Amino acid sequence: MAYIKHKKHALPPSNGFESSAFYGTAAATLVAASMTISAPAQAQSETVTQASLPAVAVHAQAPDLYKPTQSASPKFTQPLKDTTQTVTVITKDVLRDQQATTLTDALKNVPGAGTFYAGENGSTSMGDAIYMRGIDTSNSIYVDGIRDTATVHRDMFNTEQVEVIQGPSGSDYGRGAPSGSINLITKQPTTDNTFDASLSGGTSNYARSTIDWNHVLTDTSAFRLNMVGHKADVAGRDEADNQRWGVAPSLAFGLHSPTTIYIDYMHVRQNNTPDGGVSTVGLPGYVGPSAVFNNAAKVDSHNFYGTASDHDDSTQDMATVRIEHKFNDSTTLRNTTRWEETRQSYLLTSFMVPTAVSALDPSTWTLARSANLYDANNRILTNQTNVTTKINTGLVHHDISAGFELTREEQTIYGHNAPTLPAVNLYNPNSDVFASNYGRNGADANGVTKTVAAYLFDTIDFGSRFQINGGVRWDYYDTDYTSSTACGGTGRTVVACPTGIATNTPVQTVNTSTSGNLFNWKAGALYRLTQNGNIYANYAISQQPPGGSNFALAASGSGNSTGRIDFAPQRAKTMEVGTKWELFDKRLLTNAALFRTDIENDVEAQSDGTYAQSGKKRVQGVELSAQGQITPNWNVTAGYIYQNAKVDSAVTVTSDGSTALNYTPRNALSLWTTYKLPYGFSIGGGARYVGGLTKGSDSAVGTPQHTDAYWVFDGLATYRVNRHLSLQLNVYNVFNRSYVASINKSGYRYFPGAPRAAVVTANIGF
Repeated sequence: MAYIKHKKHALPPSNGFESSAFYGTAAATLVAASMTISAPAQAQSETVTQASLPAVAVHAQAPDLYKPTQSASPKFTQPLKDTTQTVTVITKDVLRDQQATTLTDALKNVPGAGTFYAGENGSTSMGDAIYMRGIDTSNSIYVDGIRDTATVHRDMFNTEQVEVIQGPSGSDYGRGAPSGSINLITKQPTTDNTFDASLSGGTSNYARSTIDWNHVLTDTSAFRLNMVGHKADVAGRDEADNQRWGVAPSLAFGLHSPTTIYIDYMHVRQNNTPDGGVSTVGLPGYVGPSAVFNNAAKVDSHNFYGTASDHDDSTQDMATVRIEHKFNDSTTLRNTTRWEETRQSYLLTSFMVPTAVSALDPSTWTLARSANLYDANNRILTNQTNVTTKINTGLVHHDISAGFELTREEQTIYGHNAPTLPAVNLYNPNSDVFASNYGRNGADANGVTKTVAAYLFDTIDFGSRFQINGGVRWDYYDTDYTSSTACGGTGRTVVACPTGIATNTPVQTVNTSTSGNLFNWKAGALYRLTQNGNIYANYAISQQPPGGSNFALAASGSGNSTGRIDFAPQRAKTMEVGTKWELFDKRLLTNAALFRTDIENDVEAQSDGTYAQSGKKRVQGVELSAQGQITPNWNVTAGYIYQNAKVDSAVTVTSDGSTALNYTPRNALSLWTTYKLPYGFSIGGGARYVGGLTKGSDSAVGTPQHTDAYWVFDGLATYRVNRHLSLQLNVYNVFNRSYVASINKSGYRYFPGAPRAAVVTANIGF
């Protein structure tokens, strides 16, 4: 059944499989065209009647809602099938069908990527703490190609698609993790009048609503508004919850004209009760710090060890202006300016070793609480200029992308007096206690980094079969960093008070600066075996400065630390060979790749407690993926990775004494598929497999050395009531499997996987 709508383009269907309005829109467009063509003839002869017009047969193919075709970044000029690198794109239709509301949820579609690491010792990783190909990738997250320094959980309400680039991306974005980068593409105004809304409710007090409204102002301008409200308890956990709302208005002028201007703004406010995790007492493989804990019962995975004062409040503001000018069909100039500020403050209760008050009475066993305090303001201001052009020189065709970037990043972290928290019962925790006597103490840390960068990419086609590509990027960075600490107190980082200075007086501890150059590059080659398939090879060099990819904001001077400014940039080399094929009438894009990443001069702890750049790491393996349609009614996105990750150095980094890279599953699989049935029904489901994780080694005694592998299955059912309304049921962890989703370095704490949960959504579209 086809519905003819008055607007220019059909809404994406709420159930994510086929838009019947698409066919009606195509018919309406052709009829309008035929009427326009016939108008002059009608003026010449009044004898022409509607009956004399020839019949028009309309044949339209439903869009491939799961198959990505092109990266939104102008730095990738080729279609994804001709990109000589593994790139996974998670489309908005996949996000909608899975009800993936955060970036962490979305990345479950990328095998081997996830929040496997729960933090070091008493600290807990916050926000989207993503590990990918064995490396922390949390600081390589971008929005429309611009670095996002926030440490929050990013909501997907204003995201068109998520692009995951595996392997070094230093030539694309500059400093970053050697494992790759994650780029969120925001929604932009279009020349369609559309309105989409959703209302969801589910278990664990889940409630969510979204609005996506696009309104055409003139033939070349439009306004778009995206909004979200979200409130839910953390499934399977006591006390912890997430509350947020966001609004993202945007304007576009000059659409479908040579010069287009986009003006965007996004504001997101979060007020969450953070989760410090669960004690690992009683998990498989657990051996206590003393023999009394060895056969202890497993702790209830619902237990919350925090206090009534625990909070995670953040406000994120992002304003962007992008101007695009198309000189001709071959050359386009883009200039983007963005200002972003993220203010975040949290108190998160953590814990480590259990204490047996009475060895024979487990009901007396306790955990010492500690307060993790964070109060920071992150700001970034950047201007990026890019030009893309196509040049034909005889039989050789060039696709060129070049650019120039100026960026200023700032961070201020405010020091706080740490409260003293009472111990908490291991098996029967009481969270009805409050932290007191804490607040800003006048100490702070300030970092400013200014970066100038330039890059050039060229893809050269020699005829229709052979293609080579290459890219270079140069970055110059300059960092200033100062910090002060309240003197006195206790702990490993205590600063003695100078003579005559009272306790808790801020004393400057670091005042340093550093600068340097980074040069990253990549080169690839591709040979088209047929119109549908190719083979390719790629080699890339990626570097990041001392202190990691956020070196500018976490530098700790030249003392004994991993962030020493006198360290040389870390260097990573990645080789990849693979093949990409479009199957089933080019509806399905498949990729198979062999990869190897070697990380040189990695900073690692020595046996005497100092740090040196003697570390070497290697991650190698195979990655398979498929995205698109097998039949017009059958959608699929799937991936599998096998990765052999190890540390090629004399220092052992894992708790089991091996050289395996910690927090890296050797095997991982992700599968999601949907099938459209008659009478408006659709069904779907997914499966995820994650191999066991090996945690890091430190002085911790008697904690689990690894976690077990697990399978999780999800389900989907939808019913299209009419062209404006569809109902959707998502069931997660259908078989209610218990598993360890992440574990901290010492192994004292872990985060349990979410138990079975269900969400019902009403999708409305006009």
